[in-house]
Amino acid sequence: MTQTKDLVNKIIEGIQEKKGTEIVVADLTDIDDTICDFLVICQGNSPTQLEAIVRSIAEVTDRDLHERPVGLDGYRNASWVAMDYIDVVVHVFLPEFRAFYQLENLWADAKLITIPNLD
Repeated sequence: MTQTKDLVNKIIEGIQEKKGTEIVVADLTDIDDTICDFLVICQGNSPTQLEAIVRSIAEVTDRDLHERPVGLDGYRNASWVAMDYIDVVVHVFLPEFRAFYQLENLWADAKLITIPNLD
């Protein structure tokens, strides 16, 4: 579990390096039959920023933990990108897509941890 929490922390670092905002970590470890242990959800203000956030996450996790996502979806559209690290799934949204899908609300039983925005 420590390795997974280290991965979550590095993902947050990668998001913050590119000024990603509204970071929420959904802890799913106490919920049965989930696809992962943690969801990390954040947003950027433009497709260019989304791409930069995704690249930053990939660089930080590879450099510091030698972890790479096993799946990456939505990069070409850059309105909602999902990165699959098996135990952690990252969702990077444009604000309007995040508001529409409301992933945090789908996991009502999850422990939600809000990470303050860096100013």
